[in-house]
Amino acid sequence: MTTIIDVAKAAGLSTATVSRALSAPEKVAKETRARVMRAIEKVDYRPNMLARNLRSDRAFSLLVLVPGIANPFFANVTAGIESVAWQRGYSVFIGDTRDSREREEHYERSVEMRLADGVIQLSPDYGFDEQRRRASYPIVHACGCELTAAPSVRIDNAGAMREMAEHLIAAGHRRIAAISGPEQNPHAIDRLKGYREALELAGIGYDPAIVRHGDFSMGSGVEAAKDLMALTPRPTALLCMNDEMAIGAIQALAAVGLDVPGDVAVTGFDDISFAAHSTPALTTVAQPADAMGAKACELLIDEIEGKEVEEKVHVLPHRLVIRESSGPPR
Repeated sequence: MTTIIDVAKAAGLSTATVSRALSAPEKVAKETRARVMRAIEKVDYRPNMLARNLRSDRAFSLLVLVPGIANPFFANVTAGIESVAWQRGYSVFIGDTRDSREREEHYERSVEMRLADGVIQLSPDYGFDEQRRRASYPIVHACGCELTAAPSVRIDNAGAMREMAEHLIAAGHRRIAAISGPEQNPHAIDRLKGYREALELAGIGYDPAIVRHGDFSMGSGVEAAKDLMALTPRPTALLCMNDEMAIGAIQALAAVGLDVPGDVAVTGFDDISFAAHSTPALTTVAQPADAMGAKACELLIDEIEGKEVEEKVHVLPHRLVIRESSGPPR
């Protein structure tokens, strides 16, 4: 059975340095951590994690609450979380909440039972009793919104959607429909706010008759687009609040013989990997998903380890990605 002494010899380091790399990786240089990890794999070392956890009164595990595990955007955020957690000596557990408060509470009990040290929440703040939750365990929002009280990482959702609507207005569109998310979803609320602001700045009246609410799924984009295309006059552009609904909308338009962007322009939000490969390639807002997850993980681990977190809200930059799906109306 290999020991920490074997790891130290293989890495060419002292046992104290190896021990510090395992117990407090944030205090060890990145290159040193990499040497220790390579040595651990080489000698097949299996540290006694239970003993380490008992000594430190920590589980060295993080719980990530994901509203939809199949959503590729959340997969990218989770990849960023896992990368930082690995570097700092923590494991990551995923809880697929499916936007259910009951399922969230089920997973949260693992933190209360000390099976995890804290929570990274990927759903926006719906106004749950977060003060009670934060009194019990650390929590950070990786996809926060303007209302989020806990430490959070986010983009300017309203500003990003305002810029996208302005892009369509500049192309000559005036009848711009919106396919939004659930009415109570804070991200959908912020993005709808940006859409309305752009219309008002351009002197275009907001028309609730050309706004539909989906659930961020491709299927809801299909249904919303079918409904909007049945209107007279029909919209010349569809502003979708995420990429999956936008791709669904493009499919629905193609099914009835409408050309994108010739007949109807379509835009999305997130810049998931499929966006660049849809037909036509999707104009969208790129969120730095990986960076959002990484920063949220840093904030959570710093809080768990008792470090002072001075800046509670981190607003990361977004960018418009203009591709083939948006263009001027005929």
